[in-house]
Amino acid sequence: MAALAVLVACSKTPTVIDGSSQEAFAETTEQARRDLPIGDRLAFDAAIRNPGGPRYGERDLKAVAREAYHGMTAADVVADARLRGIE
Repeated sequence: MAALAVLVACSKTPTVIDGSSQEAFAETTEQARRDLPIGDRLAFDAAIRNPGGPRYGERDLKAVAREAYHGMTAADVVADARLRGIE
């Protein structure tokens, strides 16, 4: 029975982050975060707070994050964060 539970958990489709609005972004990033192993969640959180890419003079970092991570999974965000030196 436990093996079946593990199999079902592993076959779950990862959540895709929706950056179309702040509300959708907040909801889907929280869902996507739950898809990660606990060890990757800090890197995910740091990446969400510190989006990459050019932002000269950009004051709305939440909008930058929504744009940067729209369409990505939590694993994609963590991989991007690690490439940028965020652990």
